[in-house]
Amino acid sequence: MNQEQDSSSGTFISRRDFIKFSGIVAGLLGINPNLVADILISGTRPPILWLHFSECTGCTESVLRTAGPWFDELILNSVSLDYHETLMVSSGHTAETIRDQVVVQYPGEFICVVEGAIPTAENGLFGKIGDRTMLSIAEEIIPQAKVVICCGTCSAFGGLPAAEPNPTGAKGVRCAIPGLNTPLINVPGCPPNPVNLVAVIVDYLLNNTLPPLDRSLRPLFAYGRKIHKLCPYRPSSSRCKKTEGCKGQWTFGNCPTVKFNDGISFPMEAGHPCIGCVSANFWDNNTPFYE
Repeated sequence: MNQEQDSSSGTFISRRDFIKFSGIVAGLLGINPNLVADILISGTRPPILWLHFSECTGCTESVLRTAGPWFDELILNSVSLDYHETLMVSSGHTAETIRDQVVVQYPGEFICVVEGAIPTAENGLFGKIGDRTMLSIAEEIIPQAKVVICCGTCSAFGGLPAAEPNPTGAKGVRCAIPGLNTPLINVPGCPPNPVNLVAVIVDYLLNNTLPPLDRSLRPLFAYGRKIHKLCPYRPSSSRCKKTEGCKGQWTFGNCPTVKFNDGISFPMEAGHPCIGCVSANFWDNNTPFYE
């Protein structure tokens, strides 16, 4: 067969695209591509609650732009994305009821993906969903998850919402919920590369544990080497952006090797210096971004 069928929608995924994507994820994890394929087409679909807090939805937009195959063809048929404010048809109380039912039905079994920082000032008053603060929702749901995946720099470290003077008291998940015992992994970026997020999910489903992490709780397979060391333009004085303020010389990430937009490009290839967006406090520590 040259195609893999999506049993839920009746559409087809090009076998070439499927193998290509599986190979990229497998290469990132250092495992057999067949294992990735087994996870992505398995009948086991663990529930996922994707919580949105103080953010711009750019992380979701990045993930939606995976290609070859598309996000819905790969992820939505491998996991049960039960709650996602941007993607789900339901809204308002109906959506909140679905979210709460998943927590009750699968305590300690669901995966919680968090997008956005959590406002903590004035007991979370500066960020509300319905009649509840984002802080209270986070404090109730996140500790009951099997694992927490912070998608993007805002949920990982606070990101732009936490930049000075930070009047809302925005914080990343680990700082907003001190004493959290739920396993947590950060997949930062503004936005993060969707391949890194998929790789984290695949790795966890395969091993039922988190991969090796750095001290910032980032997976070493994606954030273990400096961008400057991986950048193909480093030896070239005409293409290197170091003199223009590129932060790749001290930023850890895999942007040059696992490119954005289906592997098409990354900032320096497009003539733009790295701004160090995968790092904590990058809005405050790395400015000015251009020199």
